[in-house]
Order: sequence, then structure tokens, then C-alpha cells
Amino acid sequence: MGKILVTGGTGYIGSHTAVELIGQGFEVVIVDNLSNSQERTLDGIEEITGVRPLFERFDLCDTERTEAFFQKHTDIDAIIHFAAYKSVGESVQEPLKYYRNNLVSLMNLLDAMKKHGVQGMVFSSSCTVYGQPDELPVTEQAPIQKAVSPYGNTKQISEEIIEDFLKAGPALNAISLRYFNPIGAHPTGLIGELPLGVPENLVPYVTQTAIGIRKELKVFGDDYDTPDGSAIRDYLHVVDLAKAHIVAIRRILERKQKKNYEVFNLGTGRGVSVFEIIHTFEEVTGVKVNYVVTGRRPGDIEKIWADPTYANKELGWKAESTLGEALLSAWKWEQYYRDHLEKAKQ
Repeated sequence: MGKILVTGGTGYIGSHTAVELIGQGFEVVIVDNLSNSQERTLDGIEEITGVRPLFERFDLCDTERTEAFFQKHTDIDAIIHFAAYKSVGESVQEPLKYYRNNLVSLMNLLDAMKKHGVQGMVFSSSCTVYGQPDELPVTEQAPIQKAVSPYGNTKQISEEIIEDFLKAGPALNAISLRYFNPIGAHPTGLIGELPLGVPENLVPYVTQTAIGIRKELKVFGDDYDTPDGSAIRDYLHVVDLAKAHIVAIRRILERKQKKNYEVFNLGTGRGVSVFEIIHTFEEVTGVKVNYVVTGRRPGDIEKIWADPTYANKELGWKAESTLGEALLSAWKWEQYYRDHLEKAKQ
């Protein structure tokens, strides 16, 4: 089927994508520096698939190590590039850390692709490139607004780097997937979102509050111009998102792209508020979530959701899972992980 390098493959989306790739018969090699993930995620991937992917731990900003990797693995067919720092708040505090890590690692990979004849790359982009859009839902033709954070700016710049790189002549291909808000976990409960420290994202904060690790969930603002006053996002199940990467990789390897650089929005097409997340979680799990409303968080967008029509039509991909299914899987993972953690401590 092909040998795929998954950078950041022990992370949240990367691990779920590795599972889907293995399930489709691809050989997977993971590179991760474990700065925001754990090597034990490989155990979960192996338990689900029966296959333990090859794993190398190093930083893709290290040009020499990256080159040595590609000299060793001369048969990489394509890359799915997840590896990046991703905290909006931290990027505001430490912008150079984000620019250095997210851009240098990408450029090192593009150099290696050209030198070693790798066919193409699927790039993990984000709806943050749209900022607060003028029109909803957001299509791929929506104007790119000034980024509200250095993190968002690294995604904008990365897309520009890839596009310029491909214009310069190498016979390579790339697809940027601009995803909205991935949530949930693998239905087995064996892998899921595992933030180190205090969660930045809503759903792990909900599950950690529900299980008693956090005292209360902070709802940042209930005075937005939305039906219930809380911010609205487009939440899609991480397994649906992972499957889109498989479709994109096939599109590259089978040379079905309309042009050598393509962009797709990945979302459900439905906006969901923070309060709707809380209430749906309580409905499907039967567990109450203790929350408190606080002031708006700087840099937060009021409302955004995708128009996934282009991806639905062109890729033949669609988000299948319901919000309830996604939240239930996140809860199953939270329970499994805490139980597993406690047993490991004994």
C-alpha cells in the first residue's frame, strides 16, 4: 500500500490517524519528540491494530537527524505532518518558540521530500487561518484574516511556505486540511486526547471535571451574540478526522489531485455552543459537570463553523459521528486512562 511517515504520531490526531492507516494496510513510521505526548500511546495503537508502528524519537528541527532519518528510510512514499506546538495561549507568551519549532520542522521536511523523492505531504492545518470570519459557514474561499495568535500565524505561514515550495518546481504534491475542533477518542477507549498539564481544549476539561480531577469547568463568556451566549465551534469526531487523512494520502499517491496543492475544510457543518457540549455530555453519560461562567478569554473567536461541501464532494469524505457519540467516546477514554494510570502507580 505504501510507507507513510506520520510526524507527531504519538499525539492526539496523529495516533488516531496511525490506527486508520494501519487498518488500511499502510506501513507506518512515527517520528515524535514526545514534547507533548507519551511513548505509551504506541501500546494503544498496537492493542487496537495488532501492529506496533516503527518509532523514532527526535526533533524535526534538527536538520542532521532529519536527514539521517530519510537516508535510513529511503522508501517513504508520503508524509502526514502533525508535529507542531499547538497552544494558542502559550504561543502568545512565547512566539519565537512557536515560529522556530513549527516553521523549521516543516522546512526540514520539505527539503527532505525534494532530496529523497517523497511523493507528497498532507499538512495538518487549522480553521484558525480564517480568524473571525465575515460570513458563516466558512468555505475554502473565505479570506484569510490576520491571525489572532502566533500559533494561528504559523499555520498561515506554513501553508504559504508549502505553496511557494511547490510553485518553485519540484514534482511533488501537497494537501492542507484545515480542521475545525476535533473531539472524542477511539471507540475502544484505548487512545484519546491526553493533554499534559491543564487542558487547553474544552472537551478534555469537561471529562477531567466530570471525573473529579478539576474542581470546575470555566465557561469563558456567556454574553456572546449566540443563541445561549456561549461561544460556538464546529466539533468533529477525531476518528472521522483521521479517516480524512487516509483519503487525502490516497489522493496524493494515486495522483488524483486537480492541482499539486489543494486545501480542504474538515468539519461537520454545524455550530455547537459550549453549553450544548456540557448538556449533551451530561445527557449521554449521566454525569453532572460542575461549571462556572467567567469573563471572555482574550483571542477567542465568537463563532465559527465549516462549510464542508467541497471535502464532501471532492474527497468523498463526510463527518459521520454524532456529537453524543464523540463525547461518550471521550468519557470512555478518560475513565480508561485514569484507571490505567492508577493501576500503573500501584
